Amino acid sequence: MKLSPCIEWIFAAEHEAMPDRIRAARAAGYDRAEFHLWRDKDIEGIAQALAETGVTLTGFCADPRRSLVDPAQHEELFAAVADSLETAKKLGHAPMIVASGFTREGISAQEHFDTAVSALGRIAAMAQQAGVVALLEPLNSVIDHPGMYLVSTTLGLDLVEAVGSPNLRLLYDAYHSAVMGEDMAEVLAGRVHLVHHVQLADMPGRNEPGSGGLDLAATCAQLAQMGYTGSFGLEYRPTMPALASLAAASAALGA
Repeated sequence: MKLSPCIEWIFAAEHEAMPDRIRAARAAGYDRAEFHLWRDKDIEGIAQALAETGVTLTGFCADPRRSLVDPAQHEELFAAVADSLETAKKLGHAPMIVASGFTREGISAQEHFDTAVSALGRIAAMAQQAGVVALLEPLNSVIDHPGMYLVSTTLGLDLVEAVGSPNLRLLYDAYHSAVMGEDMAEVLAGRVHLVHHVQLADMPGRNEPGSGGLDLAATCAQLAQMGYTGSFGLEYRPTMPALASLAAASAALGA
């Protein structure tokens, strides 16, 4: 099992600097890592740490976040994507994660969809030119992201299929999906090939696998049976020191 600690949260208590978190992940035996936004981080230092350790960055977010479904934000969105793709190239052509933005009142579902497809089509073309994969991430509107447009894995996959680019894929977050009450086997049936990355956290709490009520070992096994061969991002808030937390997570996942 290819595990990728989210060093936005994991190792944060032990190391203030992101490059040092990368080194700590490598020292703990991980050859993958991921984080969230990039503009507040030492990108040159991160690039050096990745090269030094051989760690692969499995994802980071387009920064700043802007809406796919609000045309008034598209100029800023595409500028943010362009800058983020340049950063991705510095970081080993790491995948770039895109969220949807918020639902617009008084706008039909079809207009939301069409506007998102148009924006994602341009982002996919930009990503293709940069040699990067853009990852569309459905979130949850119940706990973490009230009002978010894309809170359905099915809708996310519909958007990816509508764009039809190999440089746009889905990020499936098992925590967000569980919060939204989805049946993973149902929503991914026949379309797991469109999933480039998976993230894991337990529920409730969004903490280590094994800390809540989700059987994430079964989730990972089922994804493998469905044909998923990518990494599993450990995107959770640790409740204990990093090494103990990662050991507990690995044990819960059977890794």
